[in-house]
Amino acid sequence: METANQYEKTWWGNGKRRIVGIDEAGRGPIAGPLVVAGVIFPVGYHHEAIYDSKKVSEKKREALYEVILHDALAYHIEIVDPETIDRKNIYRATQDAMQHITEILACDGVLTDAMPLPACEKDVLAIVKGDQQSVSIAAASILAKVTRDRIMYAYDEQYPQYGFAKHKGYPTKAHLEALRQYGVLDFYRHSYGPVAKMDQLQMDLAFDD
Repeated sequence: METANQYEKTWWGNGKRRIVGIDEAGRGPIAGPLVVAGVIFPVGYHHEAIYDSKKVSEKKREALYEVILHDALAYHIEIVDPETIDRKNIYRATQDAMQHITEILACDGVLTDAMPLPACEKDVLAIVKGDQQSVSIAAASILAKVTRDRIMYAYDEQYPQYGFAKHKGYPTKAHLEALRQYGVLDFYRHSYGPVAKMDQLQMDLAFDD
C-alpha cells in the first residue's frame, strides 16, 4: 500500500507551497467525539508508509503518528464533542471543523476526503477516497484515528463494562447490549438512533413510575 502525492505535486508545480490535507475519524460511532485533523507537509514530501488509517495496523498507525508530527510543516487536530454533533448534525459538524482548520493553518490549497467546503476561500479539492490518493489526507486520517482511539481507550479504563477499547463507540451488537444493560453515558450522541431509542425508553419508564 502506498499513497501517492500527485494532487500535491500538481499544486506544488502551480506555485502552492502550503497544501493542507484534511480528514476525520468517528462519524459513525454512537459514542465519543468526532476528531478532524489537518496536515501540511513540505514541498516534495513523500512517505511510502503513510496510507489510509483504516488500512494500516494500530501499531503502525502509532509509529506513523510520531513521524507525521515530526515531518509536518504544520498540523491541527479538532475534537468535536457529542453535544456539538447533536446540535449541528454530524455532516455539518465535520464540515465546520474542517473549515476551522483551513482558517487556523495558513494554507493556499485544501485537499479533503470527499468533503466539500463551500465557505472556504482557498482552492479546495474534495477527493473520493482521498486518504488513499493523497499523502496529506492520509496523514490527517492517521492523526485523527490515533487521537480518537486514545480517547476511547481512556473511556474504556473508566467504564470497562461497555467495551470501548474493542468497538471504539461503533454500534456493534456487543456495544448495543452493553448500552441496554448499563445505560447512556454523558458522552453518547443523543441524536443517533440507538441512543435516542434508549433515551425514550428511559423517559417512558420514568413516566410510568
